[in-house]
Amino acid sequence: MSSAKASTPGDGVAWFGWVLGGVFALAPLLAWVGPLAFAPVAALGGLLTLRGLRITEEDRPAAIAVLVLAVWALSSTAWSPFTPTSLESATGLKLLAQAVLYWALFRAAGAASAGTRIVALRILVWGMALLGLVLAVEALTGAALYQALRTAISDPIRPDLAVRNVAQGGFVLAVLTPAAAVAGRRTGAGIWPALLMVAGIAGASLRLEADAPIIALVASIMFGLAVYAWPVVAPRVLGGLAAVLFLAAPGIVWLTRKLGWYQQLEADVSLSWSQRMGYWRHAADWIADHPLRGWGLDASRMFAPGIKLHPHDAALQVWLELGLIGAMAAAVFWCVVIARQSGPDRDAGRAAGAATAGAYLVFSAVSFGVWQEWWLAVGAVAAAACLAVQHQPELEKRPAQPSTS
Repeated sequence: MSSAKASTPGDGVAWFGWVLGGVFALAPLLAWVGPLAFAPVAALGGLLTLRGLRITEEDRPAAIAVLVLAVWALSSTAWSPFTPTSLESATGLKLLAQAVLYWALFRAAGAASAGTRIVALRILVWGMALLGLVLAVEALTGAALYQALRTAISDPIRPDLAVRNVAQGGFVLAVLTPAAAVAGRRTGAGIWPALLMVAGIAGASLRLEADAPIIALVASIMFGLAVYAWPVVAPRVLGGLAAVLFLAAPGIVWLTRKLGWYQQLEADVSLSWSQRMGYWRHAADWIADHPLRGWGLDASRMFAPGIKLHPHDAALQVWLELGLIGAMAAAVFWCVVIARQSGPDRDAGRAAGAATAGAYLVFSAVSFGVWQEWWLAVGAVAAAACLAVQHQPELEKRPAQPSTS
């Protein structure tokens, strides 16, 4: 979600644009039928663009934060109660590989040639519009398309499980919509694709039993509008707030419990939200035992039944597993990523970068484990989309034709 000047028509590497286009082409299908496949697809994209890997001066603070987080996470396996039994469960090693490959994919978006970049962005726009349309139809039919597909491949699925699986597409769509919506403007597609995307997000939330996508949509709109309206100040303020929330997460839980607010809210909300709040409460208690070093990478898996797999909050999970050191690295990363969208002029591309960060942070705060491979891969694809959009210039307005009358 970097910001950069638009490149000139002869710049860049055509191969990078084609790889990016391939990743964007697969994104709507993966979001609909198999989000877990984002991890190998994004990794392959990074591998194919590895020769473009570089760290610019602007990238350095975020890159250092990622390196510190990954190295500390790997080191913490020495005292973690969770012991990997295979390479697949060795999260620390995978984080180092993902950092390299996903960064390569991200940087490829900035190094792609202008011609292939605009093709990739058009694929992104219409792919996300198609995903929005499919999710809207699935919302109206109870995931009938998905069930029909599973039946056709001799793998039928219960309707309730089909609805749950399809709803995950709304999470992916919400994260990719800001970049795709701005790409629509900058590639001549207009606003109609964005309307389909919004319809898909709304359908996933209102009819497919997923609350978070619509919340993320609202957050991303607020982030985007703020950065567009106040391009210098808003990114810095939002970046600072993101850092504060990461650092203060355990304290917020402790304070609200001491005041009695937390218990009252936990008793009043729906079952799914009360379960999350229970995880957060337990996480805050265990964070107090090892606040500096944390319990170790993937320790969350060992705290059942108080926590099921992970706390469903990125800040609390980082605190619980990696302690203050990990929380500081995560806070620096998000502060830098959002604050660097600051610029002297209003720019829809930078607004899209901030909006994407807002959506991703919402989901990280209430839904997914921070180390989930497919979720990190979605973040990498979204970051690449933002950088590609920021390199794509606005369409030049055609001069009005003189009247012949």
